[in-house]
Amino acid sequence: MDAVMAMPAELRERDLGASHKGLIETLNHILMADRVWLARIHGVAAEPSGEPIEVEWARVQENWERWAATIADEDLVRVIDYRDMKGNAHRSVLSEIVMHVVNHATLHRGQVMAMMRQLGVAPPATDLIFFYREQAAAAS
Repeated sequence: MDAVMAMPAELRERDLGASHKGLIETLNHILMADRVWLARIHGVAAEPSGEPIEVEWARVQENWERWAATIADEDLVRVIDYRDMKGNAHRSVLSEIVMHVVNHATLHRGQVMAMMRQLGVAPPATDLIFFYREQAAAAS
């Protein structure tokens, strides 16, 4: 998010012909999915906040982290009933939903990195090990 937001608006908003057009649209898609799935596991409707993407992104991430801190292993086998974006009813195991959310965001973050390179901008390191190293450095 920070790397994309540091780019000129024209580059952030350019349609690059990707599955979600360009950088901002792809980031908005990740955010929307994260918000929708979090609402589904809580059994509530997903409502966009209307805040700038970087503000809402941080809020949704914080809500996921707060939720994750409250669940126990036995919660992960719970079945969640929800409706997809077309209104079709579905049932999924909570652990599968969590894995889907992570996998979905990983796919689209990879697309963002590729689009940044296409625009001549070096993306930040996104491998998980770099995140772990950053967290360890911040803790010490």
